[in-house]
Amino acid sequence: MASQTEIEYKFIISKCRSLFEKKTIDYGTAWRIMRLPSITDQIFIKAQRIRSIQEKGKQLVEDDVNAEFIGIINYCVIALIQMFLPQDAALELDHEFVIKRYNEEVQATMDLFLLKNHDYGEAWREMRVSSITDIILMKIHRTKQIEDNGGKTLVSEGLDANYRDMLNYAVFALIRSGYAN
Repeated sequence: MASQTEIEYKFIISKCRSLFEKKTIDYGTAWRIMRLPSITDQIFIKAQRIRSIQEKGKQLVEDDVNAEFIGIINYCVIALIQMFLPQDAALELDHEFVIKRYNEEVQATMDLFLLKNHDYGEAWREMRVSSITDIILMKIHRTKQIEDNGGKTLVSEGLDANYRDMLNYAVFALIRSGYAN
């Protein structure tokens, strides 16, 4: 039987996937043109906006902050899909293939989350959403550094681990914000 956390996680992912699917119908896979550093910068823009609103206590553009966390999740999945596509993959990908890959990357990320969640005892539930935002921004800076180093690390996890962590932290933020209720 699924835990409450797993139910909330899957609910959030279903909302993210639904938006991703609709945008794929509208735009195709236009995101394929983006290199990984550009996707990382898109994630940065969304996380920086969230932090700015958190610090200022108000926003002038009424776009929902939760939508920014959803954007972070979907851009992380896009990055993971891009990472594992062959260099010569077509710019426009088949809708069913893309959704299959989306589901595979989300499942791998959720599996990682469930393992870590067991070990950490759901400590994230006690975190402030602002702290989660800061961790996402830190992971973005780590990702940029790895990208600037040509993907090479000495002892650190690679790009995929950072994208998976950012995705999971964005899910945490949405759960903590009450989005899954």
